[in-house]
Amino acid sequence: MTSAVVDLSIGERVRVLFELLKFRLASLIAFSGAMGYCLGATEVVWTKMVLFILASIGITGAANIINQIIEKDLDKLMKRTAGRPLPSGRITVNQAIVWCGILGVSSLVIFVSVFNLTTGLISLLSLVLYGFVYTPLKRVGPIAVFVGAFPGAFPPMIGWVAATNHFGLEPGILFAIQFFWQFPHFWAIAWVLDDDYKRAGFKLLPANGLKDSGTTLQIMIYTLFLLPIGWLPYELGMTGINSAFIATVFGVLFLAQTFHLMRKCSDKTARQLMFGSFIYLPIVQIAFLLDKL
Repeated sequence: MTSAVVDLSIGERVRVLFELLKFRLASLIAFSGAMGYCLGATEVVWTKMVLFILASIGITGAANIINQIIEKDLDKLMKRTAGRPLPSGRITVNQAIVWCGILGVSSLVIFVSVFNLTTGLISLLSLVLYGFVYTPLKRVGPIAVFVGAFPGAFPPMIGWVAATNHFGLEPGILFAIQFFWQFPHFWAIAWVLDDDYKRAGFKLLPANGLKDSGTTLQIMIYTLFLLPIGWLPYELGMTGINSAFIATVFGVLFLAQTFHLMRKCSDKTARQLMFGSFIYLPIVQIAFLLDKL
């Protein structure tokens, strides 16, 4: 393993480090946090915005690395993850720990020194919940999805707190939207990847862990919550009526996909729901931003 790492060129090393932190996923999460920051700020200071995005990518990357270190042997069992840096031997565990430490510590320093202590503490809690609680629970049962939904929903709330240094209904609503969205999103992924997950012993689907009507019913129920919650930012004066209308329309379309899954109970319809979830959240968040502007 060590020789394989030593033989890498500088460019290949950089690519491995970016792959290890899951840069694309971390960037999407950072966007979600930046949305919360922009909604909360009376005036956006772009230097602070850049630092916030960098810290968000860093803390998310550190959590992702912890996840991969713990699951490195399990990742070898799944086709989707066998080629990741750790199971493929392109980086050692010690090197991954160092990279994780650099990302995590530097991100927390930025959150605390540039923004406020509360932002740093919530970010640290997010890292701990994802890396050390959610990750081992994946082999226990679908409780992992519930626990993982908390750090997954923190980013927009962290952004709001970074901009305002206080809690309230507003960051709570941003948290709730992303919290309830994660259940149909993640269970659709778990449905599509169920065979691969079973190779590693992951038990993520709800109900009896089966791809049946019981699972689809729970997916539908959590998606249903998005309809009233998506309207609340307008009611609280955070955004305007246009984004409330967009959130409602896309919420109905998202919900319709869950009914389609209930009728078909197929991998194809689960994959359609998965892509629908990828569309729903950024569209709604962009609508919130544009409506405020």
